[in-house]
Formats: sequence, structure tokens, C-alpha cells
Amino acid sequence: MPYRRLPNTDKARLKAMNIALSKGKELPPFKLAYSQKTFQNLQSFLSTYDNAILFYRQSYTMQTKKNKEYLVSLKKAKMYISHFIQVMNMAILRGDLQPAVRKYFGIDVNETKTPSLSTESDVIEWGARLIDGEAKRVIEGNTPVTNPTIALVRVRYETFIDKHHHQKTLQKNTARALENLTELRNEADRIILHIWNEVEDSFKDLPGDLMREKAKEYGLVYVYRKNEIGSINFFKSTKTGIG
Repeated sequence: MPYRRLPNTDKARLKAMNIALSKGKELPPFKLAYSQKTFQNLQSFLSTYDNAILFYRQSYTMQTKKNKEYLVSLKKAKMYISHFIQVMNMAILRGDLQPAVRKYFGIDVNETKTPSLSTESDVIEWGARLIDGEAKRVIEGNTPVTNPTIALVRVRYETFIDKHHHQKTLQKNTARALENLTELRNEADRIILHIWNEVEDSFKDLPGDLMREKAKEYGLVYVYRKNEIGSINFFKSTKTGIG
């Protein structure tokens, strides 16, 4: 005995509702296998659902597209911050700068390792430290670190910060769009189930096979279980003399 399989993707939901809507537009109310109230609910909901799907896809596509640019800016910022600290440490090693210079950047005077820049927060924190610390050094009359200069570090850092904020905004937009779409999916499932129940109820007095054929015209989907498929194929082959 085949069973109904309700749609579980946006594409399948839209297909089911559009088929039912087409029947509602094609047939007069007294011939339609589901109620006019249901038809009106379907008609008003479908465009809302369709627009929500489109908006989510656009939001996700924009986020994905801009994420590539964001990752490039993150990589550049990491590289310039890391190089600035490495150059400073090499200058200290050569004796061009004193170890105490590290204090300007919140680094222990004896620390020779480059700090971890594995997270976005690390990059944001260390970029700000370097920019503020080097500004204080220069104001006090100290020789600036070069190759890269803090000006170059600032350019890469601020580009990263701008893209970081923009990417977070895009992520929030996508999350809100998905949340709204999820709610509408639940409503779509409720509407589809209601339509399918009304359609089957309208054809309930017909023989099973004929009832299902009529219901399929409204978008209902029936599937056989695996063991039933084998039985059907065996019956067909026996009937036609094949096998």
C-alpha cells in the first residue's frame, strides 16, 4: 500500500503548492477538491514564501561572495602585524632597539616569540596594540619601526576591520533570513498537509488506485515501500510473462 510523502525541501514545497494553486485557478469552487478558504490561504501565502526563499538565497550568496574578500584582508592583516613584530624583535636582537620597546605593545621585555594570530580576535587585539604603541613611541621621539611601517600596518588593519564589520552584518542578515524562512517552512508544511487531507477526503469514496490518481493531479506524492516495489515488479512480470 503506497503512502504519502510530504515535501521536505523548498523546491518540493513550492512545486506541491503551485500544483494545488493551479487546480484552484483552473476549476470552479464546486469542482475543486479542497475548500475555497484553503485556496485563499494558499494564494496569499505562496508569494510570501517564495520571496523569503529568494531573500535567503540572495543573503547567503552575498555572504559567501564577500567572505572571499574578507579572508584575503584577514590574511594580509595577519601578515603585516606578524612582520612588524618580527622586524621589531630582529632590531632588538641587532641592538638597534632596546628590549624595553616591547612594553609599548604590551609585550614582556623578554618575550621573543611572535604572538598567536590564529583567531579574528587575536588580529583585532594585536593590530590595535601595535598602532597605539607605535604612536606613543613616535610621539616620545623614538625612531619608528620600518619595513613595514606602522602606516602600512594600519592600512591593512583598517581594511580588515571594515570587512570584518561588513561580514558580521551579512552573517546576521543571513541568519535572520534563515530564521524567517524556517518559520515559513513550518507554515508551508501545515498548508500542504491540510490541502492533501482535504483532497484525499474529497476522493475517499473512490477505489484506492483511482483515488490516488485523482489526488496526484493536486500534487500529492505517493511512494511504495521497498518490499512493496519488489512485489509489484513480480506481479507485473508474472502478468506479462516476462522473467
